[in-house]
Amino acid sequence: MAWWRTQQFGALRVRMVEYSPGYLADHWCSKGHILLYLEGELHTELADGRKFVLTPGISYQVADNAEPHRSYTPKGVKLFIVD
Repeated sequence: MAWWRTQQFGALRVRMVEYSPGYLADHWCSKGHILLYLEGELHTELADGRKFVLTPGISYQVADNAEPHRSYTPKGVKLFIVD
């Protein structure tokens, strides 16, 4: 499951997102984001096959249509996302 708390500022969306343990995205996302990991552990897979494990305090940025990605979390995760 995914829970979002969202604020919209014109074209800019700011979210606090929580994914439950076992969450797996059902799509490849091509939207650009700035993410900050607050709690838990997130496994991010890029369409080219690269995989990363992200933990609290780590952030990453990706541009629109730059690197399609999808996420999985075995334990659950809390994120701050700007897109």
